Amino acid sequence: MSEDQAVPSEESKLKETIEDKLFLVKYKPDKESHIQVDQVKFKADRIKAVLYICPAKTYELNEETGECMVAFENCLECGTCKVACAEYVKWVYPRGGFGVQYRFG
Repeated sequence: MSEDQAVPSEESKLKETIEDKLFLVKYKPDKESHIQVDQVKFKADRIKAVLYICPAKTYELNEETGECMVAFENCLECGTCKVACAEYVKWVYPRGGFGVQYRFG
């Protein structure tokens, strides 16, 4: 192994984006979403924090309808949306065997 192919340096690790890291997450999506958004309450929320707090960018604003679109297959199951936007986000863990698949080691 040449020196160029060695373990990544600390500097290169710092340059990785969150998108680079999220690309490595394995997910087994269910057919039905484990996340529901009350669109009436979402539309009434001036801040719409759920669009900004999710590290996996699971929520996106539909500019035409003003509704919140949910890409539940991106969900990391961190629960941030459940805590910050509990008034209009109903979030439960996916069924057994589905959802994010973390591996350690």
